[in-house]
Amino acid sequence: QVQLVESGGGLVQAGGSLRLSCAASGRIFSINSMAWYRQAPGKQRELVGAITRGGSTNYADSVKGRFTISRDNAKNTVYLQMNSLKPEDTAVYYCNAEYIDSDYVVRRVWGQGTLVTVSS
Repeated sequence: QVQLVESGGGLVQAGGSLRLSCAASGRIFSINSMAWYRQAPGKQRELVGAITRGGSTNYADSVKGRFTISRDNAKNTVYLQMNSLKPEDTAVYYCNAEYIDSDYVVRRVWGQGTLVTVSS
């Protein structure tokens, strides 16, 4: 079994910053892409941004210039640095990873989510 464990969520005032972390553990051969999604109350889950194993990134238009994704392949960990936070960034943030397991099967896994609340 492979698990993703997120951390770093919390309450912050508008204009503030938070850094989320997501660590993968288990029977992993390698991790391909890692991504952050978010789901606000009453809304569908949406992609925030993603990063390939080689470090290429893409972001939702709503977070470009404010959020930065990075990863540490040696630690199987992905980060989301969130700056200039807005109340509309309030959501549960989920980590997602596409990985190759020890049997060389490609799989996807989700984290349990971490709540980010931005007060105005």
